[in-house]
Amino acid sequence: MKIRIPFISQRSHQESPYSIEVQELTKCFGNFTAVNHINFNVRKGEIFGFLGANGAGKTTAIRMLCSLLQPTSGSARIAGYDLTTQPKLIKKHIGYMSQKFSLYDDLTIYENMQFFGTIYGIPRRELKDRIYASLEQLNLQDKSNALVYSIPLGWKQKLAFSTAMLHRPEIVFLDEPTSGVDPIVRREFWNLIYEAASQGVTIFVTTHYMDEAEYCGRVSIMSNGQLKLIGTPTELKEEMGVNTIEEVFVKFVER
Repeated sequence: MKIRIPFISQRSHQESPYSIEVQELTKCFGNFTAVNHINFNVRKGEIFGFLGANGAGKTTAIRMLCSLLQPTSGSARIAGYDLTTQPKLIKKHIGYMSQKFSLYDDLTIYENMQFFGTIYGIPRRELKDRIYASLEQLNLQDKSNALVYSIPLGWKQKLAFSTAMLHRPEIVFLDEPTSGVDPIVRREFWNLIYEAASQGVTIFVTTHYMDEAEYCGRVSIMSNGQLKLIGTPTELKEEMGVNTIEEVFVKFVER
């Protein structure tokens, strides 16, 4: 399946149907190429799965798209802004949830959300309303004064997602967000993802759970720093002649 997609750099932020537009994006660390000339677009409101084995280059790619790492070469527009020249604007319009839980254990649930909301410049009264709305959605309104270290991992992950959504970003990057949580919590977490996508938020998610990849609108598979496959779960399964994304991944690795 062809994965090279035209880069739509001439479109304005308002006109482009894409939240993410990537062309020949590359990142080298000395002589090692972690991300090697990748090309893809992600539509607004799409749930885009980014798969690959450990060391494939997924996290490096995400860190570039979040303007946390400068690319060695290539170009990208994130939420309509240029990756190289407008990194501060990109950061204002995206949310990010890392592999490692990133909230503060020694602060309460409310204090964590207040802290990150303040960083994003949300007015105090509006921030308070947003926090309580988020806690109500998570059924944590009675736990707002609990220290984060004391709550279960599943709650922490859902809290981290809701905190990343407080400033109402156009795109949310989720790097293995359900790692280590039980199947019930994973299902609840994906309900939050679906709800965000239904409101027009673009979701860019990496996962090692192949059943979760089935929930994505499109899926890509990365290997050795390159995007090797991209398409809907149905397209990839038909191309490989298998019944599940897990079988697609296994067959791809065997090749």
